[in-house]
Order: sequence, then C-alpha cells, then structure tokens
Amino acid sequence: MPMPAALPPDVRLMNTVSVLLGLVFGAMVLALGMAWLVRQPAFNLSTIRVGGDLTHNNAVTLRANVTPKVAGNFLTVDLESTRAAFEAVPWVRRAVVQREFPNRLKVVLLEHKAVAYWGPEGEARLVNNHGEVFDANPGDVENEELPLLSGPKGQTPQVLQAYHALLPLFEEMDAVLEQLQLSDLGSWRAQLDSGAVIELGHGSLAEVQARARRFVDTVTQVSSRFGRDVESADLRYATGYALKLRGVTTGEISDKDDKKKKR
Repeated sequence: MPMPAALPPDVRLMNTVSVLLGLVFGAMVLALGMAWLVRQPAFNLSTIRVGGDLTHNNAVTLRANVTPKVAGNFLTVDLESTRAAFEAVPWVRRAVVQREFPNRLKVVLLEHKAVAYWGPEGEARLVNNHGEVFDANPGDVENEELPLLSGPKGQTPQVLQAYHALLPLFEEMDAVLEQLQLSDLGSWRAQLDSGAVIELGHGSLAEVQARARRFVDTVTQVSSRFGRDVESADLRYATGYALKLRGVTTGEISDKDDKKKKR
C-alpha cells in the first residue's frame, strides 16, 4: 500500500494556526461566559450569617461595620480580606468565613478571653488566655480583678505562665498576686493585694518558684512574731531573704534561722 503523501509545509502551518485560533476563540467564549455569569443578580450577596462567640459583639453591629468592606459577590468575594475585616473588630480573635451557595456567607467568630492587663498601669492593654496581647475597651471586661502583667516585648506568654505558677503559692498565705513584672534584664517583681512588693530575682521559672516557696513557708511565722504586715521582701539571696515589715526595720531571714525556730 502506498504511503500517504506528506502535507506541504504551508498546509501544515495553516492547520496549526487554525487549531490555535479555535482554542483562542473557545477561551474567549468561555471567559465571556464566566464574566456574564458572575454578574448575574442571583450571585449578589444577600446575607452574612454571623455566629460563634458574641459576648462582646452582636451580629447586627458586626454586619453593619464589616459589610461595607466586603467587595464582590458570592463568586468573587475575597474570603481572606473578609476574614481580616472581621478580625479587626475589637474582641474578635479569629474568624472563619465560608461561602454558602448561592448568595450567602457564613462567619464563625472566636473571641478573646481576657485574663490579665499588660503594660504600664493606666496604659495597659489586655492579654488573652493564649498569652496574646490585644486592644479592646477595658470597660468591657467582666472581671474587674484581673492582674497587671508587664515585661519585654514578645515575653507575654512567659510572664503569663509565671503568673499562673506563682498565684497558688501566694494564695497559701491568703494573698492575691495582683502584679507581676519581668524587667528588661530578666528580673522578676511581684506585688500582692496588700501592697507588699516582692523581689523574686533572676533565673528560670523553677528557681523563682523555689524562692517564692521558701518565702511563703516562713514569712507568716516572722510577721506574726511582730504583729506586722509585710511591706516588702527581697528574695535575691542564696540562703534566705530580706524582709521589711510595716513599722519594723529590715532584717534577713536565713534557712539556718528558720531551722532554729522549728526546733
């Protein structure tokens, strides 16, 4: 059987061009069809459903504040920018935004849980239970007895962890840990609800806890001897601490003295 004759080069070129033109034309028709489709009124966003944590916000106010920032319709709306718009609202920690066919958005919110104030007194921001600092109206905080924490930038989780570790120790002496500060040089300072200031010193959390434990275990015996409240204490000693009682001069309590008292 004779082999089919090869097409001349100009014919092959014309066939290739025809195929390419067909593909381009098909793509243009598809693009025009998509452009027509996304402009149909059926896909205009009609509802934004807001749920989840709404303790400090309400769905009506949220929709009123965020809807003007939502651009596009069901098919073209940018979910990421919409999420960011909701998360910019005070008290909102996280927002999950989903499409609901054919013309709705579903938004589920997670609010911050305030557990402390952060920063200088009078200028404090808020800290959530994840150790994240956030801005919100302090007047919206339900718990009026939140502690005041402070420290270098980026150290909020560590300071919050130390607060939770030290809080139960001071509760053993019927005291409330109201303030905890970590200095830029890494030194810890606590203030109790009585106004007493406790210098906790440097070191790891375990070392700070050990010094606080030694203080809590002995200070009540010392203060009751004089019938005075603690004004301040310095725990930055290897074997004891310096104690100042209201109206009494400063003295140093050592582990050796404590053993003598227990005999």
